[in-house]
Amino acid sequence: MAISKKKLDAGHFNLKDQVVSINRVTKVVKGGKNMSFAALVVVGDPGAAVVGYGSGKAKEVPQAIRKGIEAAKKNLIHVKLNETTIPHQVLGRFGSGHVLLKPAPEGTGVIAGGAVRAVMTSAGVQNVLTKSLGSANPHNVIKATFDALLQLRDRAEVAALRGKQVQEI
Repeated sequence: MAISKKKLDAGHFNLKDQVVSINRVTKVVKGGKNMSFAALVVVGDPGAAVVGYGSGKAKEVPQAIRKGIEAAKKNLIHVKLNETTIPHQVLGRFGSGHVLLKPAPEGTGVIAGGAVRAVMTSAGVQNVLTKSLGSANPHNVIKATFDALLQLRDRAEVAALRGKQVQEI
């Protein structure tokens, strides 16, 4: 089933950015070594349940972060929440990275590691249990988390797919 996501305008949201990882990369050339930096950034508005990620590369760290923020603003998604948690359990996959997201009762908090925690807090999810399986690479983990978030369905959507009323589910 193809998932279509409509473009969200970053200007309508109060976005906060969070740097997930900064990687120093070196290219060996004839004249020596060229150093540059790659930054992985997550932006989100917890109040609106909107989150996005982006990667930026530059010769300096602040420029790489700025480029990552601009890239993240271009691929924002809306996260379907059930009050303060996610509606159902879901497994996201990207490459060898797998991320399991489970709904949690009120007061549990965000039980997640590095990259997944950044995405969950930026999206405004307050109670969730997560487990990152397979790859520990932050790029794969974040993309697997976004795959899981795109799979979330709320009660109205499931009812419409089944051709039933929301009260019947």
